[in-house]
Amino acid sequence: MKTSQISQVRDFNRALTRRIGVLSDDYLGRGRPLGEARILFEIGPGGADVRDLRTRLGLDSGYLSRMLRSLEAQGLVASRRADGDGRVRRAVLTRKGRREWDTLDRHSREFAASLLAPLGAPQRERLLAAMAEVERLMRAAAVTIVPADPCDADARACMRAYFDELAQRFEQGFDPGRAPEPEAYLPPGGLFLVARLDGQAIGCGALRSHGRGVGEIKHMWVAPSARGLGVAQRLLEALEAHAAATGIRTLRLDTHRALGEARALYLRNGYREIPRYNDNPYADHWFEKRIARAK
Repeated sequence: MKTSQISQVRDFNRALTRRIGVLSDDYLGRGRPLGEARILFEIGPGGADVRDLRTRLGLDSGYLSRMLRSLEAQGLVASRRADGDGRVRRAVLTRKGRREWDTLDRHSREFAASLLAPLGAPQRERLLAAMAEVERLMRAAAVTIVPADPCDADARACMRAYFDELAQRFEQGFDPGRAPEPEAYLPPGGLFLVARLDGQAIGCGALRSHGRGVGEIKHMWVAPSARGLGVAQRLLEALEAHAAATGIRTLRLDTHRALGEARALYLRNGYREIPRYNDNPYADHWFEKRIARAK
């Protein structure tokens, strides 16, 4: 990564924070800093579980608690136990808080309009397109990919979602009972990766060794809401890197004819089609790739 790239990010951050007014304690002229205003907005008319707020905004528990107490002291927010689960705290707007939320929403819209107003129509379109691209890439940068126990809750949730999608997309349906057991991806002979965004599992990929330097990639899946962020590419690269580091020299995989995007991913990453190597009834295409030894 170049020093000039890091400097450009820092320049952008400084320009943005100055322009949108987040440096004062009077965000949008409402007498409170951005942090409190954002929490108030995120609670919204429907309320929100405190743990969801913490995950969604990436806040420390103590910091969030202090801001909630401040909003409660202002008479804007009340906390209560969530219905059906006494262990979960839920934040809701009071009547005063709802009026403040409406005012905050109106001021936010007016401020957004003020950013666009000085620009001509072509410049507005360029700015909006650039904002959309920055938001997409910032989401992509927030994705984390880590090894996981294939039997834990997030891994199983990803697998269920993956199998459900296969059942919908395959004309003959899909029987999860034909898939390998999760234990097949336990170390040292296997690896199961989970991708997360904002604390939510949004993708997975698995690798298992067949011995003699041969490994197989399985269960590559990304949630529809996270597609287009390059998650599948990162999962594949991480699996390949692990394979190389553990002595695997040949990677194989199979896929169904309905999964055109998967075939495109494998082809652009150097996988070549080969004859059938297994008896998977859901496979129509088989691929192989030789990988270099890890340095």
